[in-house]
Amino acid sequence: MQFPVSLQGLEALLNAVPDSLFLLDPDTSNILYCNRAAHQELGYAAEELVGHSVLSLQKDVTGLPQWGQIAEVIRQSSPYVFVGRHRHRDGHEISVEVVTNTFEFDGQPYFLSSARNIGNRTLLDKDILSREAHLLFALNEASDGMWDWHLPSGNVYFSPQLKRMLGYGPHELSPTVESWTANVHPEDQTRVFQVLDQHLRGERERYEAQYRLKNRNGHYLWVNDRGRVCERDPQLAPTRVVGMVHNITDQKMLEMELMLQASHDSLTGLRNRREAEQALLAQLSTCQRLGVALGVCLFDLDHFKQINDVHGHLVGDQVLVRVARHLSQALRGSDALFRWGGEEFLLLVPGLGVGDMLKLGQKLCAEFAALPMDGLPGVEPVTASFGMAVMPEHGQTSAELLLAADTALYSAKAAGRHCVRMAQPLPPPALTTVA
Repeated sequence: MQFPVSLQGLEALLNAVPDSLFLLDPDTSNILYCNRAAHQELGYAAEELVGHSVLSLQKDVTGLPQWGQIAEVIRQSSPYVFVGRHRHRDGHEISVEVVTNTFEFDGQPYFLSSARNIGNRTLLDKDILSREAHLLFALNEASDGMWDWHLPSGNVYFSPQLKRMLGYGPHELSPTVESWTANVHPEDQTRVFQVLDQHLRGERERYEAQYRLKNRNGHYLWVNDRGRVCERDPQLAPTRVVGMVHNITDQKMLEMELMLQASHDSLTGLRNRREAEQALLAQLSTCQRLGVALGVCLFDLDHFKQINDVHGHLVGDQVLVRVARHLSQALRGSDALFRWGGEEFLLLVPGLGVGDMLKLGQKLCAEFAALPMDGLPGVEPVTASFGMAVMPEHGQTSAELLLAADTALYSAKAAGRHCVRMAQPLPPPALTTVA
């Protein structure tokens, strides 16, 4: 019996294969060929896929760096199995098991991937026919992954979903507890390990923690991880802990964005007035405890309304952004700059007395006048007026210092603007006589 050997015959054979086949360039991840099952299952025409990166179809492999790591593993351990999700043209997901082999033709390396839709499997392996295995299967599918830690051996089972979330294939990621501990963000390790240890000692009913977990790319995902001891030895020491992991990165990013909006000025990126008031109280307490001075400076841009009236508010916004950026780069790391409101800013400077604060104000006043306004046609250099106060000479409370700095600021404006004024010292306490 003779098989067809023509290109047309070969293509007919490949199109008869029920699984999706992709011929890939290992370096670029580009699709060089796909059979009929491949493009039809994803809702595309063949020409819409050929020449494009396979990463555009994958929901669990993002970016060429991760592709490069996986490609290297494929070269070393062909065939390579990866359980992931393909993206259909209409946006829905298709769960697939992808088996990739590497080969050479005319000295050129290629990857051949076979993707099988596993979303509609009706028969499971024999080991999930028991009630416990059915339950574990359901829990695993309902979460972003599961883990099962055998404490005496240190071995950990990481579910395929958990590996997929982190960008690994089902046969990668060493089944040891170190594979987890080494990928917890260094800033989170002490807290997370302490919570887990407290649960193992019986001090917490269960283990639960939110932390950052490193994926294959070296990026960190935010996860909610929770587990519980499910087996103990005759001495009641824990021997097995089982847990579930949920990817909460999107939720955490939204939460952090909302927190940023609540505490920072959206235009300049500086912390806002509410944050300034809290920071002033904290700095004041610290400086009083350490016995060091605290400088408070209120300043605003001169004739800023004229910039808005003549050039428009968008140009005025750009001026504010430029001023905030320049000051943020010019100040010390211990100094704190805030947008107080409108064109007015607050600066907190710990450790500088009256003389040094005055020098700082004069330096900033000169820098303002020299700050270029490139890219803003017709906008003249901006000047500013500065009012300064120092603890303890001008006040001991935040209210006293702010009032003193504000009064000094109005004195600078009355003097013609573009200058620095220091607050008046507090009057000495009145003497009392005892009859």
